[in-house]
Amino acid sequence: MPVIKPITDLRNTNEISELCHKQQQSVFITKNGYGDLVVMSMETYDELLSTNHIDKAKAGFSDPKSAIYNA
Repeated sequence: MPVIKPITDLRNTNEISELCHKQQQSVFITKNGYGDLVVMSMETYDELLSTNHIDKAKAGFSDPKSAIYNA
C-alpha cells in the first residue's frame, strides 16, 4: 500500500527517512492535496535503477544506460 504524507511532514526528516527505510518503498508527498514529490531510500532508488536497466536490456538495447537517456 502506498505511503502518502503531506509536505508539512517533511519538517520531521528523521521520521520520513525511517519510514522510507522501514517500508522499502517510495513515500509520496502531497502539496495542497495533490501529488508533488516522491522520496525514497538510496537502496530503493538503486534497486529501481537496476531493475530498469535489466528491463531495457531485455527489450533489445545493447547499453542499458543509453536506453534510459533515450527513452
